[in-house]
Parts: sequence; C-alpha cells; structure tokens
Amino acid sequence: MTSENSPANRWTDLERPPLNGAALRRALTNTGGLYTDVEVVPATGSTNSDLAADAIAGNAEEGAVLVAEEQTSGRGRLDRTWSAPPRSGLFFSVLLEPSKVPVHRLGWLPLLAGVAVASAISRTAGIDTALKWPNDLLVTVDGEERKAGGILAERAGENFVVLGIGLNVSLGAHELPVPTAGSLTLAGARGQDRDPLLRAVLRSVEQWYVPWRDALGDPAASGLQEAYAAGCATLGRRVRAELPGERTLVGEAVALDGDGRLVIAVDGGGREAVGAGDVVHLRAASGSASGPASD
Repeated sequence: MTSENSPANRWTDLERPPLNGAALRRALTNTGGLYTDVEVVPATGSTNSDLAADAIAGNAEEGAVLVAEEQTSGRGRLDRTWSAPPRSGLFFSVLLEPSKVPVHRLGWLPLLAGVAVASAISRTAGIDTALKWPNDLLVTVDGEERKAGGILAERAGENFVVLGIGLNVSLGAHELPVPTAGSLTLAGARGQDRDPLLRAVLRSVEQWYVPWRDALGDPAASGLQEAYAAGCATLGRRVRAELPGERTLVGEAVALDGDGRLVIAVDGGGREAVGAGDVVHLRAASGSASGPASD
C-alpha cells in the first residue's frame, strides 16, 4: 500500500491534492479532547469495517479516526454502496464508546452526526444544507434537493460504535454516481480544500458528541433534539416509509420521539413512530403525493 505522504500518492492529481495525515493528527490529537489518533490511507474497502475490526481486536480506542482517500466498498444504510473518485470527497469513520448511554438512545448518533456535519459545512463551505431523516445530507443543486452525504452508525463489540461519514466535495456533474446525487461544489461551495472541511467536521462532531454522551444520551438536555428538528427537511413533509416486512406507511412526518424515531401521522388516521426503514420525501399536489422529491 502506498504511503500517505509518498510522492506517487501526493502528486497524482494536482486538482485534488491528498490530505496530510501527519498535520491532521497534530491538529486534532494534541488538544486533550476526544480524538486520540487520525490515520489517512490511500484506499480501503470500508473505513467502518476496518475501524470496527481494530476496536474489536483491542487495537483502537475511543477517538480514533480513519480516513480513506478512496473507498472501494463503501456502504450506506440498507447495504447500499457508496462510491466516488479518489480524493473527490471525505470518507472517514470515528470510533466512539458511549458505554453509559442507554441502548435505546444510540439511534441519536447518526442524527448527531448530521447536525455536526451540516453546521460545519455552513461555516466552512458557506452553503446551506438540510437533513433527511435519518442519515442523509441534502444540498440544493439547480433548485433541486440532492444527496451529497450519508452517515452510517454501526455497533462494534459490546461498547463501541463506529460512526462513518461520506461527503461528496468536488464531484462534477459527469462524475455523480446517480443523477439525484450532488456535491458541495455543485451546490456552490466556496473552495474545494478538504483539509479545513475535515477539521471543521471532526471538531463539530466532538462539540455535539461530548455533551450528548455526558448527558447519557438525553437529546433534550444536550440540545440535540431541538437542533436536529430545526435542520431536518423531513419534518412537515409528506413521506413514504418503506418498513421491514414489506410494510409501507404514507403520511406527514410530524415529530421526532425521545429515541430519535420519526413520528408519522398516517393517512387514514393514527400516528406511528418509525425507527428503521427507508423514508422518501413526497411532493404534495392538491393535497396528495404526486411523486418522490428526494430519495
């Protein structure tokens, strides 16, 4: 495997320079805060899988960060793939150990990451973003909602959670994996330098995670529930929720409950809290859903 700072790796694409792992490590691990190690690798299958294996083997501790310039087997929710050209985005995982947080509150972790990433992008890239429950980051490209980022939280052993984040930064229209995808560049971001963006995102994750962990995962006490609701594009929208067991719900997303589940006022009456499944935003036309706006 090519070293992260070798000439062959560093200068293969001048338009997309590599991240400097040593500089990131110095900047993020010498503060006495959450981060204990930052490693940048040229390519790997999945940063989540690699970091989870290290945690289970006892070779990593809370605050370890693994960044890949390219993921060859990146994964999203529901086993979807995540692919992008080398150095075109940020693909990384953070190892967390929220051992005192009740299991039923761990569903807030991908929502926490969404708030952290969205606020960091707003400050650093100067563009507005929206959160699609539970784990997508949306940007506006040519007047349409496009998915530019995704989050995947997975348990690793009894005490660890690996939080994976993928974010399209410099992809052009011809490089998008699907027409409904987007990137920060296509949304009008100022600059394409991934280094300050990664630093901002990681610092934002720490700023949200530590109070949430110290509050034992209480979303209200930590301010997370209010912040997520304020930035969530799903709330107040008509949605279709495709649930395990081939069940489907259609209605209005009206709230988040205390466990981070999406509460849907179902067409025909009643409310149901959804904790797993796929949620599609629907356009309303004459009081009814006319088609998907974002998936």
